[in-house]
Amino acid sequence: MGLSASTPAATIQTKNASEPQTASPPSGCPMHEQKMRGCPMSTKPDASCESTTSSVPAHQDRAYEYVQCPVTGAVLENKENLDPSNLMPPPNQMPAPDQPFPLSTAREESSIPRADSEKKWVYPSEQMFWNAMLRKGWKWKNEDISQEDMYNIIRIHNQNNEQAWTEILKWEALHATECPCGPSLIRFGGKAKEYSPRARIRSWMGYELPFDRHDWIVNRCGTEVRYIIDYYDGGEVDKDYQFTILDVRPALDSLSAVWDRMKVAWWRWTS
Repeated sequence: MGLSASTPAATIQTKNASEPQTASPPSGCPMHEQKMRGCPMSTKPDASCESTTSSVPAHQDRAYEYVQCPVTGAVLENKENLDPSNLMPPPNQMPAPDQPFPLSTAREESSIPRADSEKKWVYPSEQMFWNAMLRKGWKWKNEDISQEDMYNIIRIHNQNNEQAWTEILKWEALHATECPCGPSLIRFGGKAKEYSPRARIRSWMGYELPFDRHDWIVNRCGTEVRYIIDYYDGGEVDKDYQFTILDVRPALDSLSAVWDRMKVAWWRWTS
């Protein structure tokens, strides 16, 4: 899977008054505070706004180590090899045994800045995605899936993550003055069966439960902020590979997040 992989992608529709309509969204180690010092409030941040690369992997060769979704409960021979940013083992671009057709190993760069690096996060290839799904216990028969299906799954997956980041940026716009350099993604994790309180409350009211959930940890100029992303089935996939409805909001684990959610809820109520 890839960066924030819930498999399908998103038609962004905020599902609660606590999500903003303006200004977007998907654990590890914090950013260096050095990145934020002296950051000017202008369109041309000085050198202190730029991340430094410390032990950053080669951009394409090893970036997969930082993008694949966690496999909760996966049986791994050596758990010490897991990458702390996504709880995943090293990349695997090799065809799986009994794989019915060849899969592309090409990777696509995302628009999501990687914390403490000048690079962006990089999405997995079709082959990486296939191998990750096998580790999670998925088994396809030859007639169940085709090469074209895998191509579409990757496009849906990548679009899903781009939309999630767009929603996060809307929330982060509330803090533009305190973080003129903009946020970046530190790490993420999948919690498919750990339903958020809001998702459970919605289910008690008769709405469906999300088919997936991710927590994304974002760096806001030296402050770690956790976002919860619930993924709901939005129906048929459109021409832009969108079909998931995302519910993206900051987790209620700080006074700042509580205030943001209250403020946006008020704006939506009164607009």
